[in-house]
Amino acid sequence: MTNSSNGTRRTVLITGCSSGIGYDAAMTLSKRGWRVFATCRKQDDCKRLIDAGLESMRIDYDDENSIESGLSDVLERTGGTLDALFNNGAFMLPGAVEDLPREALRSIFETNLFGYHDLTRRVIPVMRKQGSGRIVNCSSILGFVSIPWRGAYNATKYALEGLTDTLRIELRNTPIQVVLIEPGPITSKIRQNSQAHFEKWIDWEASPFAADYRDRFRPRLYDKSDTKDPHELPASAVTAKLVHALESRRPNPRYYVTRPTYLAGIMKRVVSTRVLDSLLARGS
Repeated sequence: MTNSSNGTRRTVLITGCSSGIGYDAAMTLSKRGWRVFATCRKQDDCKRLIDAGLESMRIDYDDENSIESGLSDVLERTGGTLDALFNNGAFMLPGAVEDLPREALRSIFETNLFGYHDLTRRVIPVMRKQGSGRIVNCSSILGFVSIPWRGAYNATKYALEGLTDTLRIELRNTPIQVVLIEPGPITSKIRQNSQAHFEKWIDWEASPFAADYRDRFRPRLYDKSDTKDPHELPASAVTAKLVHALESRRPNPRYYVTRPTYLAGIMKRVVSTRVLDSLLARGS
């Protein structure tokens, strides 16, 4: 399943490969025989991946020029084809909804949604022309249930789910298949990376929730212990679903990853909104 119809290695472009899900996906697919183009926001991370034996170029979802130049580099290397795209890069901006400035929401949507959309729109014509393709978007359990203090991230993932579901329906009569992956807690640096965004945008001391920030939220955000969520899985759990999405003849429209995601999916269908709100509030 890892060869194109013309006998060459199948190609995949993956974003957000500096660590976590993207890095694991890039390394695993490379070992499975895929030709992987592993992209990162920072050139230093690209160099590290090149040293590890991958092909890497810079794509930053916030930078339209990098999306254009990065994809152009990939297509130049492949002769104008691309078998698969895995949109993965994202960040979290923690804080209560009423504490989120307009520009903060604009910032996170640029990365977590608009960048995905921009790159995807550029890839679709390539896949149409070649007569095949897979587009896989990395969403989250927070794309269909909401946890307090994660409003900005929740909003981007809800929007991503809506856009992806619509795209899948619109492309149903084409040879392009569109897939969502919805992880729950996965080992990554997303919490540590969110600290800078929190410090930039959230004036927590002026918030009506100042006591909650001080006593509960900030200690957890800056916790340096190795304590993990009891249901946390390694990034390889996401990669396993990605492999199925890319290599199976008929991929699922969406893939849950981790026990909390399966449980949330069930609760979303069988309990009332009030009960679900209560349960999610307790787990925040």
